[in-house]
Amino acid sequence: MPNILIADDHKQISSVLTQYAKKDGFTVYNAYDGEETLKIFNEHTFDIILLDVMMPKKDGFEVCRSIRNSSNVPIIMITARGEDFERIMGLDIGADDYIVKPFSPGEVMARVRAILRRIDNSGVDTINDENHFKYDNLSISIENYTASIDNNVLRLTKKELELLWIMSNNKNIVFTREHLLDKIWGIDYYGDARTVDSHIKRLRSKLDNHPHNSWKITTIWGVGYKFEVVEDEI
Repeated sequence: MPNILIADDHKQISSVLTQYAKKDGFTVYNAYDGEETLKIFNEHTFDIILLDVMMPKKDGFEVCRSIRNSSNVPIIMITARGEDFERIMGLDIGADDYIVKPFSPGEVMARVRAILRRIDNSGVDTINDENHFKYDNLSISIENYTASIDNNVLRLTKKELELLWIMSNNKNIVFTREHLLDKIWGIDYYGDARTVDSHIKRLRSKLDNHPHNSWKITTIWGVGYKFEVVEDEI
């Protein structure tokens, strides 16, 4: 049975989500503040996490950052406020999805199922039949979900690695945000193109920690992104 961690200090909301998750066959763990969330997370393995933003002791953003230091487990953040800056911040620090209260528990579980379906399918067959890619000092293994520059391992999330994989395997080809959203997140994803922008921004910041003069991820304003090479292989 898959494990889900429901972290929300509102016990009524947590109880309702727990009931729905159990009906979907999940083993449920509950946390009611940020510190307890991290403690339970470190003691068990989870398939997905529902994480409330406004929690005592440590808020959801701080908890999400801590989890992303060691894990790529899918995280859906929940908030009572729907401001754009909060959604963007959540995506920037590694959340996979965002939902605003009040919400339908059925919709929450539909998003959970959609994310887990994408993980089960891995998206590998739709991206490329090959398992490894190398260009200059960049190496990627979609089989092991690892990437490195000059043998320096990059700590990428699953979505960041898949974005890098699909663009690098199609050098100098421009991908629209909508195409990347459908290809990586799936056509049933509820988010919008800003999700792609947030993940690309975070991916670039990690890539830019290492020199890569012969290639880069370029923004095509008003369109999308491409993996641009300075001198393509002949």
